Amino acid sequence: MSALDPTTLNGRLLFAIPKKGRLHERCLELLAGADIQFHRPNRLDVCLVQNHHIALVFLPAADIPSFVGKGNIDLGITGHDVILEAEMESLVTETLRLGFGKCALQVQVPESGPVQSVEALAGKRVVTSFEVLAGRFFADVDARAGLTGADDRRTSIEYVGGSVEAACALGLADGIVDLVESGETMRAAGLRPIATLLQSEAVLIRSTTPKHPDLARLIDKMTARRGVIAARKYVVCQYNVRRETLSAATAVTPGRRAPTISPLEDPEWLAVSSMVERSKVADVMDQLVSAGAEEILIFNLDNSRV
Repeated sequence: MSALDPTTLNGRLLFAIPKKGRLHERCLELLAGADIQFHRPNRLDVCLVQNHHIALVFLPAADIPSFVGKGNIDLGITGHDVILEAEMESLVTETLRLGFGKCALQVQVPESGPVQSVEALAGKRVVTSFEVLAGRFFADVDARAGLTGADDRRTSIEYVGGSVEAACALGLADGIVDLVESGETMRAAGLRPIATLLQSEAVLIRSTTPKHPDLARLIDKMTARRGVIAARKYVVCQYNVRRETLSAATAVTPGRRAPTISPLEDPEWLAVSSMVERSKVADVMDQLVSAGAEEILIFNLDNSRV
């Protein structure tokens, strides 16, 4: 297989995607939903999109804010936490929160240990992969504890690249700062959270000062294709209801703007269709039954423009 000719990238919008990790698979689903068609050759981190003038660049998520912020890449997907850790928030614009990869950056300590608060960690050892964010957070903690300036009693922030949750058990740290998604890894390591630094999720970013203004229309077109995100968040709920109980039923399913209401052959009955949040489907169906609705059906959305 021949190497990619760099000249084929000329004039193309460069779109950075995490090459692995917790965001990678969801990004591929998002690209498919946005009708971005591509084939990624084995071992190549750059590939051409077949139906748009775009090239995908697969990079470590931690590198994407820098590439986008400096204008080398036009669009990218990464974590909100990654942008803040890279200190690139002034150079990139978060165009869209994508609704996946949700997690929290938390201070964690041993479940059975003596530390009950972040104040109790002041002056102790903290291990993390987020040196910048942890450093800022504990600088404030130290200041409140009177540990400032050149005081060698200040909290020690030590970087490790992975397996942060093992640091306390190995005697390397009194506490850690790490991302928590479901919390299973944290609990398995015998840790518990005592503070949250920030909430994060995957975001679509663009450069605050783009180098390729001629690509602005294509960038706007791609960032406008957010219907696939709504399709993940919502389902269509359809049901039949008597006219006299319509108000009670539509109060349960008001839709994004308003429900669609259609007459049935029986003049006493109406058909209603509305978008409802996927996470609330079970409760919505129960409330509709209580309101007198019948033949309640739920349909998944593959894509949308809302």
